[in-house]
Amino acid sequence: MHFAMIRVMFDAFLEPLRIYLLPTLTVVFSFWYIWLPAMFIMGFWHIWVNFKRREFHFNQGFVLLEMRLPKDISKSPAAMEAVLNHFYQTAGEATFIDRYINGKTRAWFSLELVSIEGQVRFFIWSRKNLRNLIEAQLYAQYPSIEIHEVPDYALPVVSDPSTNTMWGCEFDLTKPDAYPIKTYIDYGLDRDPDEEFKIDPLASLTEYLGSIGRGEQIWIQIIIRAHKKERKKAGTWFGTVDWTDDAKKEIEKLRKQSIIDSEGEKSRVSVLTEGTKDTIAAIERSIGKTPFDCGIRGIYIADKDVFNPINITGLTGAFKSFSSQDHNGFKPARGLTGFDYPWQDYADIRKNKKKADLLDAYKRRSYFHLPAASPSFVLTNEEVATLYHFPGQSVATPTFTRIPSRKAEAPSNLPI
Repeated sequence: MHFAMIRVMFDAFLEPLRIYLLPTLTVVFSFWYIWLPAMFIMGFWHIWVNFKRREFHFNQGFVLLEMRLPKDISKSPAAMEAVLNHFYQTAGEATFIDRYINGKTRAWFSLELVSIEGQVRFFIWSRKNLRNLIEAQLYAQYPSIEIHEVPDYALPVVSDPSTNTMWGCEFDLTKPDAYPIKTYIDYGLDRDPDEEFKIDPLASLTEYLGSIGRGEQIWIQIIIRAHKKERKKAGTWFGTVDWTDDAKKEIEKLRKQSIIDSEGEKSRVSVLTEGTKDTIAAIERSIGKTPFDCGIRGIYIADKDVFNPINITGLTGAFKSFSSQDHNGFKPARGLTGFDYPWQDYADIRKNKKKADLLDAYKRRSYFHLPAASPSFVLTNEEVATLYHFPGQSVATPTFTRIPSRKAEAPSNLPI
């Protein structure tokens, strides 16, 4: 009796499948000669493009440059903003053949703030053929710095749960790209105040980097490339938009939110608060700047016996000085940020895999392409210069090693 009831229920469950699913599958499979080759071509095309890109990147060769800073740097971050103007490199992928047959991509750069056992160091990673460009622009703005090609500090490091502990993440913006972060202009550094009156937002970050000790390392990389009009336009197949299109929409949205009905009248008036005015002014200023696609990663790795969880909090909050409620800010996103309970990751299998992947992505400086493509956001050269610039004497981190001051010209063998 029970078996008969189960059989009836099972037949009732299968009846809609017989009526709707089987005819649909019959029609689909009858046209296999259309969709199967199309799927094969699309799959092959995807594999081909990524293979050619990785081949192209491998053949470029890369270099890691370390900047050693003197004690008497007095320039504002505007100097680094001028340097970054020359990092806006769009060459190499102008044609369909360049992009998809030869696998060419525009250059990207990794600006890195690193603490190795408390010693704070500045690095720039790029293609070898751009080394002279980088050195020439840095020497033009900072004649007294020293630039050295150095071995990659990240390559010898491995994530080994038996000997060390690692934590890391990527960062996203808290608001749409159109809203700028709090920049050096908001801190008044564009007016070149005296050192004792400077408030450099980079100070808290370098102080955090300098606070670690033996057996600990903190790495932060800001990966940038020239932004191009290639975002898909909503509601279209091939339409693209620029980030400034979204910025202008946000300005219009803020202005509309300020419109209220005039009391006792039929007319409407716009009442902009001071905060809204400042936000609109900041967005309008950003529209006139040089835009970059950006991605940010941070890693804290230490020997097991000295690993300090409080440094994770320090890393996730490392960019608070650049955040503002009326503007934009940063929040931790992808990485080791999703395992709050033991049942989410049995025996740390997923966590150890993510550690290895994150470390590999950092070493490759990969962000915009496989094998470690991640969602990026847009920052202008003003914003990037705020995050990464050479601080003056107002940043007095004890472990921030500086070279003796000297008056010198840039090397004579640099290109003109």
